[in-house]
Amino acid sequence: MTPTFSICVYCGSRTGERPEFSAAAQGVGRWIGERGGQLVYGGGRTGLMGTVAEATRLSGGRVVGIIPKALVDKELANPLCDELHVVDTMHERKAMMGERADAFVALPGGIGTFEELFEIWTWRQLGYHDKPVGILDTGGYYAGLLDFLAHSVREGFMGEWQMGLIRAGKDVEPLLASLMEEAGRHPRGDMLAEVL
Repeated sequence: MTPTFSICVYCGSRTGERPEFSAAAQGVGRWIGERGGQLVYGGGRTGLMGTVAEATRLSGGRVVGIIPKALVDKELANPLCDELHVVDTMHERKAMMGERADAFVALPGGIGTFEELFEIWTWRQLGYHDKPVGILDTGGYYAGLLDFLAHSVREGFMGEWQMGLIRAGKDVEPLLASLMEEAGRHPRGDMLAEVL
């Protein structure tokens, strides 16, 4: 199957404390799979990563996992991926994820999720790509971060235009639909290979 679109999902290798986090990951996977799309993600089968991958697969979507050698055992590399790429470094992982996606969305997660979100947002600011970036604020998980980002704008360390490069939403359907609508307005080519 040739996917109609490709979304990179950043999310936790843990499930978190609230059931709505797993429900959101399932919802994202179903949304991708039911529309004939492709999930690009970190390649693990634990936590929300495993949840979104399995929901995508069971809904008919294609799953591409990209995982560094150092995490193959820790995050339990997912053998059910349509493609599973084992790379040498985190840098390679993130660059390949960026190249394979039309859009990016962060679900609840920890420091790795934050780092991936901020890096892909920075790459967009620098012009390495012009693909949409979203934050799924499930249960207000990212409310404090979004407040802090607004504070950073008020304090003069960021501009409103930088905030305009990301979309945040609380519900799966409208957020993903808006990201894919925006992705359709941008050319597929990008300069992410230059980041290597």
